[in-house]
Amino acid sequence: MAKTKVMERKPLSWAERMYLPQILVGLKTTFANIFHRKVTLQYPDERPAIPDAYRGVPTLVKDPNEREKCVSCQLCEFVCPPKAIRITPGEISEEEEDRVHVEKAPKEFEIDMLRCIYCGYCEEVCPEEAIFLQDVFSLNGYSREELRFKKDKLYEMGGVLPDRHLKWDKKRAAAEKAGLAKPLGEEGEE
Repeated sequence: MAKTKVMERKPLSWAERMYLPQILVGLKTTFANIFHRKVTLQYPDERPAIPDAYRGVPTLVKDPNEREKCVSCQLCEFVCPPKAIRITPGEISEEEEDRVHVEKAPKEFEIDMLRCIYCGYCEEVCPEEAIFLQDVFSLNGYSREELRFKKDKLYEMGGVLPDRHLKWDKKRAAAEKAGLAKPLGEEGEE
């Protein structure tokens, strides 16, 4: 049978029983911070400064000519760790002359913001630079369905970003040169 040993505590002094040392240490901390600059923001009236490398809400963007940049390659869907992205590829109609080099476009594009971990893999893997992480950090909704962003909502949030490479225009020019597409001025003459 195990023996238990009773340890005797030393009695508390009068100051320790009155908690005076603890109160004085707390007051010292309070008075030391009274004259420092305030760091509290009155959110939502005052917004915090967002760093340049901040990874916020993923959104879809359009090129400067208001065309969809996403070609439904589904790389972002495959690389997404929590599987928050769902893409249903769709066909592009023959009437769209300015997209002769594109085989498909997303029929449906959905990102479940409740599952998204804002890792940025989708932005890095996109070959068309169609998905960007914006600096939006405050998302809210009353139901789970409101936080499943469809294609229209993603384009609304992303908007139009300048295209540094003008990749689509270069492919259009190459297609015109090869005779696969009509020049832009001749499309409306028929």
